[in-house]
Amino acid sequence: MFLGFRYFLYLRKKQGDGLPDGNRLWVIAGAIFGAVLGSRLLGALENPPALLHSENPLLYIYQNKTIVGGLLGGLIGVESIKKVIGERQSSGDLFVYPLILAMIIGRTGCFSMGVYEETYGVATSLPWGMELGDGIIRHPVSLYEIVYLLLLAGMLYLIQKKYTLVSGARFKLFMIGYLLFRFLLDLIKPGYHYAFGLGSIQLACLAGLLYYAPSIIFPSRLIQKQYA
Repeated sequence: MFLGFRYFLYLRKKQGDGLPDGNRLWVIAGAIFGAVLGSRLLGALENPPALLHSENPLLYIYQNKTIVGGLLGGLIGVESIKKVIGERQSSGDLFVYPLILAMIIGRTGCFSMGVYEETYGVATSLPWGMELGDGIIRHPVSLYEIVYLLLLAGMLYLIQKKYTLVSGARFKLFMIGYLLFRFLLDLIKPGYHYAFGLGSIQLACLAGLLYYAPSIIFPSRLIQKQYA
């Protein structure tokens, strides 16, 4: 997160920022508060029986976290604070590449922990399966995510080169791309499942994709119209 924030400051200085300094600080505060709260709550809901039977539920919530909850919680925090301060401009584009960088570094840490960090996949017989500390050949889902994030960053860069995007479109494309990926990735991860065999993160991803449904159904809205 430190390196991601330093990268954000670099991009803000290089590219400029449509938000006044004061409002940007409020947006960052909303993002941090929302991300911390969302990541912990959704992380705790990944395993409801463990939460219900924990000796200290608040400590259990604090000790669990997930990036999907952080992203969606941060989104809610930002949009809420923007309504309070009356800011109508999109604010997420500058966060995209710093977030990708921070997430790649974070997943590198997850991979180094093997099965001692709950970011591993189910057993597989595929040739690239890896033994992560428990003697079982598993999907290295952290590596899958690192590769996907690199591809997503490259795709966003190429889209920007080809099209003139409206303000906020880069962040929407990032969220749509990542939420769709995580929904699919969690099909090969173990864990507690709710209705229809879906986990809490997958349900959260569906909620996020539903929020961005207008942009998914009408992608042309993300491209700035050219007038003769």
